[in-house]
Amino acid sequence: MKQYLFTILITAAITFALTWAVWRLSLRYKLYPGIRERDVHTTPTPRLGGVAIFLGIVAAFGFSAMNPFFQSIWTPPQTIWSILAASLLIAVIGVVDDLWDIDWMIKLGAQFLAAGVITVGGGLQILSLPFGDLIVVSSWLSITITMFAIVIVMNAVNFIDGLDGLVAGVCLISNGVFFAYSYIFTRDSGASSYFNLSTFIAAVLIGACIGFLPLNWSPAKLFMGDSGALVIGLLMATSAISITGQMDPSSLDPERLGRSQLVGAFLPILLPLLVVLLPLLDFGLAVLRRMSAGRSPFSPDRKHLHHRMLDLGHRDRDAVLIFYAWSAVISLAVLLMYVGAREDWPGQYLPGVGFGVVGIVACLLITLMPSRRKKPATAPEPDPTSLES
Repeated sequence: MKQYLFTILITAAITFALTWAVWRLSLRYKLYPGIRERDVHTTPTPRLGGVAIFLGIVAAFGFSAMNPFFQSIWTPPQTIWSILAASLLIAVIGVVDDLWDIDWMIKLGAQFLAAGVITVGGGLQILSLPFGDLIVVSSWLSITITMFAIVIVMNAVNFIDGLDGLVAGVCLISNGVFFAYSYIFTRDSGASSYFNLSTFIAAVLIGACIGFLPLNWSPAKLFMGDSGALVIGLLMATSAISITGQMDPSSLDPERLGRSQLVGAFLPILLPLLVVLLPLLDFGLAVLRRMSAGRSPFSPDRKHLHHRMLDLGHRDRDAVLIFYAWSAVISLAVLLMYVGAREDWPGQYLPGVGFGVVGIVACLLITLMPSRRKKPATAPEPDPTSLES
């Protein structure tokens, strides 16, 4: 655990320093686009925070290569190199899009290419699906499903990037819970070492989000842009997929397990999905909404969940905190269910279910009862040159 905590701290420190440097350089060279119709902010703000996030992540992987405790994640080395290559591709495409708004088809093609690099080049694949009886998929179907899963999670994370601190905070909470889950799961699986790729990536993402959040918190000085959100989504999907490779498919055989045990066996597959439930929900609603209107599923609009929160009367910061609460309640409830599934007593799921029910009710009340404090009047858009200092 100490090595993981050190990884979090060093990643956070490096990312914070790089974030500050990127912010200063962006202001100096005026690397910020104009305000778009769907944007919530009123001041032109740099969107290249993803560069700092990516470089901080690369630095963390570099330190792991020199740390003997993490040598296991570098075996075989092509897995790590494929992840870094895919992240680099996404970061470059994201930076280009943040500065010049490239066509969505180009972005989508790059995303599938990056997913292919990880799936085919790195060998990380979803090997089985728990639909009723356990289904072990063929190699080509496994590659296809894995690539689509990576691309969907990437876009789901990117779609909620609309308010100051929203993506960084939600992903910090989600990866924090996933880190705890993967650590416990590794211990329970009888692995010879706690050091594995899934837990390491979760720790790196926690550190990157911590380091980036101070300059991204409202009022944000720097946005992560597509380059940051897509890279974080890519690594979150990769982390979830890599841990499924540790699972023994025979342990999910419904004929050998009772109902209680079966729920516990499925939770390791469900939890990685549920920690990104809010981004996935927003992504699914956006795709349905746009396609039903005859538009591209990736065409931007101002009807995301965070926009609807603002329309309900919540202030920007309040809406972000409510999203944090939803993320924490959902992910922690499932984590508690997984912890309970390890115990052999009748009420093993009650703590997780009880926490989830109470948390969801509380979140619903807060969501539907917006702040009564009067929203401040929108200030006129300042001259972009005033950002220089």
